[in-house]
Amino acid sequence: MAYKLHMLNEQGIPSLINGVDSAEDWPKKRSDILWRWQEMIGKLPEKVPLNLKIHEEIEEDGFIRQRVTYNTADADIVTAYLLIPMGAEEKRLPAVIALHGTDEMGKDSVSTNNANHFKNYATELVQRGYVVLVPDALTAGERIKTGEKPFHNAYFYRDFPQYSSITAKNLIDHRQGIDLLESHQFVDGKRIGAIGHSFGGYNAYYLAGIDGRVKAVVTSCGFSMFTGDYRPQRWADRDWYTHFPKLTPMIAEGDIPFEFHEILALVAPKPVFNWSGQSDSIFPHWKSIASGLHHVYQLYEKLGYHDRFTSLIGAEGHDFPPHIRESAYQFLDKWLGYNVTSKGVINLCE
Repeated sequence: MAYKLHMLNEQGIPSLINGVDSAEDWPKKRSDILWRWQEMIGKLPEKVPLNLKIHEEIEEDGFIRQRVTYNTADADIVTAYLLIPMGAEEKRLPAVIALHGTDEMGKDSVSTNNANHFKNYATELVQRGYVVLVPDALTAGERIKTGEKPFHNAYFYRDFPQYSSITAKNLIDHRQGIDLLESHQFVDGKRIGAIGHSFGGYNAYYLAGIDGRVKAVVTSCGFSMFTGDYRPQRWADRDWYTHFPKLTPMIAEGDIPFEFHEILALVAPKPVFNWSGQSDSIFPHWKSIASGLHHVYQLYEKLGYHDRFTSLIGAEGHDFPPHIRESAYQFLDKWLGYNVTSKGVINLCE
């Protein structure tokens, strides 16, 4: 199955609730979407033993920062920070995997004093009481290959020809991260979420769509659509970061194998918080983005979980502003089991 992009631009995007008359009808439609998604990204390799190593531990403002490494598929190693609230040894806490955006600093860009003001969500969440894992994605941070530029991934397809997409690589790496959180003595494995901005935003909802252990997801400026995009080929082959090589010949013919609202719908009915900006210079086609999000909301409504889908659109740009971050954190608090006030955590709901 494929869509003609010009027809979507002219007639609108496909409905998610066509053929879904009740909640019992959704699994079949979901399996079709998942099959098309897996055909594009390729099969994920098997998980491997973590072999977690702690290389450094620093006490910071209200939390412990550990610089860690752990194994992933293909004899590869993920570099990450594990942020642990003070006093965590006495509790079983909710946890979040915090995925960074397109920033060469990788994990440092969302969890240190080097972070831009709108991207320090990892530190803010650990100070709120969450255990937070902040991994480097391949091509960023400590995982930039010697001699290569950040987010230039042509070498990946040469070195790892078994992969159909780097998206599959990111997903297996992040699933290893969920393994780490789930096995940690301070973490309640039933209360794990994902959050990300931009590149991290779409990787967060990709992860939540294929890993049932992720119970809630926040995506900031990471949801896009092919429809209405002035350069939909951004997702195919390019000199910089190629997401889906198999898409290249299709999109050259004006075809797409899925629309991204279908991929976000794979998360349903788990809680989703989305933030998009009308002045976003990366994804400026906010009207079609809003349409896609509305279709996902209709699905949640049809399934009987309308309260689990929150989508905010504002005038801002490619940003994760403070008031939106606060709303996102309250959303995670609600669905991962915290009650909070402005003074911080007051009760952990078991």
